Amino acid sequence: MQDSVAKIHFRLHSTKRPEGEKGRSDSQDSGDGRVPRVTQVMALAVQFQDMLQRGEARDYADLARLGCLTRERMSQIMELIWLAPDIQRELLECKPTHTTRFPISEVAVRRIAAELAWHAQRLAWRKLKQDNHLE
Repeated sequence: MQDSVAKIHFRLHSTKRPEGEKGRSDSQDSGDGRVPRVTQVMALAVQFQDMLQRGEARDYADLARLGCLTRERMSQIMELIWLAPDIQRELLECKPTHTTRFPISEVAVRRIAAELAWHAQRLAWRKLKQDNHLE
C-alpha cells in the first residue's frame, strides 16, 4: 500500500467585525434574541392539540411517539392548553429576550394552568407578572 497524503484546506474567519457592523449584543431593538422557552412550549401544545383535532394523532401517547417524548412530558406540555385563552395569547406573543433566561418559567405557568377557574388563573397570572416585573 502506498503512502498517501491528504491535504485539507480551510479558512478561518476573523472574530472581529468591521467598524459599524452590529453584532447580536448591539441589536437590542431589531427583534433578535431567543423566544422564551415557555412560549415555545405553549406553541407546541397548541400544535399538538390541533393535530389531535384534525385526526393526525389519536391521543397523547400517539403524539409522544411522534414527538419522541415521554408520555409524562407530553402530559406536562398539554397542561398549558387548560390556560385561559387570553393567557395563552399573551404567552404566544412574548417578545424574544436578550437575557439568558425569561423571568417566567414553564413550571410556574403549569401551576396556573392547574387552577380550574379562568378567573383564578387570570389573578395568578397577573400576580406572577407583577412579581417578575413584567407588568
